[in-house]
Amino acid sequence: MKKSIIYTCTGDAGTTSLVGGKRVKKNDIRIEAYGTVDELSAHVGMLSSYDYKLSQEEIITFVQNKLFNIGAYLATESNEGETPSVWGLNDSDIERLEKAIDEVDSQLPKLKSFVLPGGALASSMAQVARTVCRRCERRIIDLSETTYIDPNVLKFINRLSDYLFVLARFINISSDIEEKYWNKDC
Repeated sequence: MKKSIIYTCTGDAGTTSLVGGKRVKKNDIRIEAYGTVDELSAHVGMLSSYDYKLSQEEIITFVQNKLFNIGAYLATESNEGETPSVWGLNDSDIERLEKAIDEVDSQLPKLKSFVLPGGALASSMAQVARTVCRRCERRIIDLSETTYIDPNVLKFINRLSDYLFVLARFINISSDIEEKYWNKDC
């Protein structure tokens, strides 16, 4: 069996293919949107590599699989007038993420102010993933101004940033690291 070739040279002029074969510039908003989903998945994967003594592996794997579904959806151009749904992403997936948020958040003290990112390394990674998630959301909104985007995509991404925020807080608190709050007078 012949080994696959990783480099094809087809992108050397600054273009790439969407699912279906259409060539677009690598800085096309569609590429920006699903490329940021890919970046987010990599950050979530890095977060899962840290041993933070939590039972979050199952939800993190679930999230990464859903991000791949979203990325594939965003990489596929729909025909004008179509309103395609994301394969493998539905209301129950968003509810599952909301349940995970509620479970983690129920163990946290009430917020006093804005929390400064930092503390445990895994908490910092969750905060970085959260900010990439917010950028991902902005790129998807940009794309939605030119084409239909399944509303569940933005719902899932929005909930994911909330999950990453409460997870970052939980990691610090469960590691006995005191949260640092924004001091606007500093």
